[in-house]
Amino acid sequence: MKRRNFLKNSLLFAGGLSLVGTQGFAITKDLKYISNRPEFAKRNFVSTAVDSKINEIKKIISNKELAWMFENCFPNTLDTTVTYSENSGKPDSFVITGDIHAMWLRDSTAQVWPYLPLVNEDEKLQKLFQGLINRQTKCVNIDSYANAFNKGADGSHWESDHTDMKPELHERKWEIDSLCYTIRLAYNYWKKTGDTSCFDSEWVTASKAIVKTFKEQQRKEDQGPYRFSRTTSKSTDTLPGNGYGNPIKPVGLIVSSFRPSDDATILPFLIPSNYFAVVSLKQMAEILTHLNIEKELAEAAIAMSIEVEEALNKYASSNHLNMGETLAFEVDGFGNQIYMDDANIPSLLSLPYLGAINAKSSLYQNTRKFILSENNPWFFVGKYAKGIGGPHVGVNMIWPMSIIMRAMTSDNDDEIVGCLKTLIRTHADTGFMHETFHKDDPKNFTRSWFAWANTLFGELIFKIYNEKPEILKHV
Repeated sequence: MKRRNFLKNSLLFAGGLSLVGTQGFAITKDLKYISNRPEFAKRNFVSTAVDSKINEIKKIISNKELAWMFENCFPNTLDTTVTYSENSGKPDSFVITGDIHAMWLRDSTAQVWPYLPLVNEDEKLQKLFQGLINRQTKCVNIDSYANAFNKGADGSHWESDHTDMKPELHERKWEIDSLCYTIRLAYNYWKKTGDTSCFDSEWVTASKAIVKTFKEQQRKEDQGPYRFSRTTSKSTDTLPGNGYGNPIKPVGLIVSSFRPSDDATILPFLIPSNYFAVVSLKQMAEILTHLNIEKELAEAAIAMSIEVEEALNKYASSNHLNMGETLAFEVDGFGNQIYMDDANIPSLLSLPYLGAINAKSSLYQNTRKFILSENNPWFFVGKYAKGIGGPHVGVNMIWPMSIIMRAMTSDNDDEIVGCLKTLIRTHADTGFMHETFHKDDPKNFTRSWFAWANTLFGELIFKIYNEKPEILKHV
């Protein structure tokens, strides 16, 4: 089945559970909000710290529906998507995305990310993070150009893609952010715990592969080793230019053949992902410097981060629609720019969340004003909601992820409350987030089990609890 293109069933399911009460009646807003988590014995992974935090936060949420949604969503990754094991004492965590039994480097990091603040309170949770860092390292060393992996050498229905497929790969779409997310996880786990046990020789090999891949995709000398095409009628699922994508002028930016939505880029320099790469390369260099190893690799990472940042300053923005200096979504180095935003992260909207830009800067504020307006072709306004979608599902379909990210990157109480009310209004009585919903009919949604969106919603509530708890008392 194709990633992120799953229409809802006639019955509502989330993480494999039918949303049906103990008497067989469908749960609605008029009935008691009964937890939709799997029963304790059937949960894939249990963290006492996470369960304790859920109970703590629920106590101050005055809106029962919102509290119910938080209880369902925040632990969804642990409850339903994690497989943890150890090999000769070495932790290994495989984290599927939800309704697809494969692990995306991006999604798996994002899915466990909200639990990081609790990692020092729960040894099991710490092992889970170690295991995912180890698993991602293994994946990068299998193929640094792949975005999604199988648990073993199982093959996939994308074996017919015209690229260098391996049986360990689920899909091989080159996306800058896949590698950035692996660095984000390892770096922030280290900063939170001080634990360097995952930075072994395999991790160093993977770090070298990341820098090498980024360098190849600057395409200064040639088009590089990566090509991809798919036999499909959907243009966003394959690359033009004989598998290399549309032409670029080498200016120091890094080509991303696909977006974090897994859709093909039009102009191959994807701006949000290049910003993310700047942050990630600096983080890699900091780890290596702290460990006092691979000095040349650390220097190469820093040099590339500076080069990409300088290129962003020169090519990523212009005065668009008289809004002032505004970031484009994609560019090609020739001067062409595409102005839009896509809900998937990294997006232009999410750049402060990723630590890539100052949220108060005029460049971000101008960009934010643009992408949250109808000047953005993928911003939709309907009866139930307004928010950003993207080409992956199509017009008039809003991603809850964009509404969550709008709140995550806002300091305005009214805006945050408005986002929460929209999320309450559009979960279609399921208690879970979805991939997308129709702007005029929230019950017309895609993907009933999408763990990233669920956990990101939980992260938003956790953030509000820590920073603006009064909001949760009055929504």
